Amino acid sequence: MAAFNKFNSWVEYMTEGANIGSDQFTVALTNSAPVATNTVIADITEISYTNCSARTITTASSAQSSGTQKLTLTDLTLTASGGSVGPFRYVVIFDDTLASDPLVGWYDYGSSITLASTETLLIDFDGTNGFITVA
Repeated sequence: MAAFNKFNSWVEYMTEGANIGSDQFTVALTNSAPVATNTVIADITEISYTNCSARTITTASSAQSSGTQKLTLTDLTLTASGGSVGPFRYVVIFDDTLASDPLVGWYDYGSSITLASTETLLIDFDGTNGFITVA
């Protein structure tokens, strides 16, 4: 799995009113490099999703223990159907609950990927340490 990179603005949003346990997180795909100072999905140039399966992420759990909050997400498999998806290099996670769609972070796969029809990409979120941990 590619390394996770956090958007700087997410820290402020998360600590000032996000409800990470019930907010809906979604995947955006782009071939343009995100930067840590991007703040909302409108800052990202997304690819066409015409042939891509659903991009919504299921929250597995969100819990606080001894002052540490951990959000765990269920792995997501993207599938190309009826044609190709891509190219894209970056998988961006955003909070789809608010109209502004604040950015959370992104994964850099190192080179562009194009999924041919029926091919899949597994986005493997860390089930042990969580997607986001705040102490």
